Amino acid sequence: MCQESFSLLPESIVCTRQHVFDISKQGYVNLLTGSTRPGTADTPAMVAARDDFLAAGYYDPIAARLADLCGMGQIVGDAGAGTGFYLAKAIKGVGLALDVSKHALKRAARAHPRIGAVVADVWRPLPVKADALDVLLNVFAPRNPGEFARVLKPGGMLVTVTPGADHLSPLVEGLGLLRVEEDKEGRLAAAVGEWFALAVQDRLEFDLELDHKAVSEVVGMGPSAWHERETGLDALPDPVTVRASVLITGWRPRR
Repeated sequence: MCQESFSLLPESIVCTRQHVFDISKQGYVNLLTGSTRPGTADTPAMVAARDDFLAAGYYDPIAARLADLCGMGQIVGDAGAGTGFYLAKAIKGVGLALDVSKHALKRAARAHPRIGAVVADVWRPLPVKADALDVLLNVFAPRNPGEFARVLKPGGMLVTVTPGADHLSPLVEGLGLLRVEEDKEGRLAAAVGEWFALAVQDRLEFDLELDHKAVSEVVGMGPSAWHERETGLDALPDPVTVRASVLITGWRPRR
C-alpha cells in the first residue's frame, strides 16, 4: 500500500505515484488490498446496533474524556473508527477514520464534515504518511503499535480504550457474553511498550440503565455478536442496571 501524499480530486484521490482511488457515493475511499480475515469487519446489523446505542448517549462520558485527551490536536486519526462516533466528538481540526468495515465507514464519512473515511486493515501497514497525526484513537479495537508509532508525530499521543473486568456486568454473566481476557491491562502494556511510554491513565466507571432494546444493541455491536450464546434476555429486569468500566490510556511515542 502506498504511503505517499494524496491529492483530492472531485470524485477520487491520487497519490504522488499516480495511483487513483475512487471516492464512493457514500463518501469513503477503499485503500484495502487483498481480502480480510472472516469475522473482522462489522456487518450492517452490527453497525446499525452501534449507531443506535451510541446515539442514545450511553457512552458519552467516554467520548468526553477522549475529547479532553485529544486537546487541540489538529489532525486526529481513529484506528478501528467504526461509525466515527468518538472521532467526531474529539476533532478540533480534521479527522481520519480508518476501519476495515465499509458498512461502518458509510456512517463515519457522514459523522462530521471534516472526517475523511478510509477502508483499511489495522493489522496491516496503514495508508498514512509517517509523522502525520497529532493524536490517534484506538477504541475497543485491534492494535498495531509499530504502525501507530510510525504515523504519529514526535510528541503525539496514542489514546487507547479497553474494557475493564467489570465492563457490561451483569450482562456478561446473564447472557453468556465473551469475557475480558485475564490481565488485559498487562497485555496492553506489553504489546505497546516497545514503541510507547505511558503518559496518562484513567479508569472510567459509571452505571447505565438499559431497557431490553438497548441491551440487544450493546450486545449486537460488540464481539459477542460473532459468537453463539444463550439469549437469556427475558430473564433480565427491564430496565437493567449495567456497569460500564473502561481503561483510557494515553501513550507517547518513544522517539
